[in-house]
Amino acid sequence: MTLTAILVLAAGTYAFRLAGPLLRDRLRLSDRVRLLMSTSATVLLFALVATATLTKGQGFAGLALPLGVLVAGVAAWRRAPFVVVVVLAAVTTAGLRFVGVA
Repeated sequence: MTLTAILVLAAGTYAFRLAGPLLRDRLRLSDRVRLLMSTSATVLLFALVATATLTKGQGFAGLALPLGVLVAGVAAWRRAPFVVVVVLAAVTTAGLRFVGVA
């Protein structure tokens, strides 16, 4: 049963990913729909980051992790290289935890 479910999900995922390149030229979207899809992707990404940053298990993750992500966000916004963004986030979070900010 589990293997069947995995295979069905894998086939569905592959078909979903394949639909994009195959339907790109056949499907016309209005500008409003394009804007809505772009905005919804941004909102979805932001919600994912917020959930992963602010929660740990069933509770609040503490201040160190959100502040580290905030520093990384600012660095990314200032167009810092990816390695610098990751290192800044890690150093900020580790530094805050080291001084006792959970």
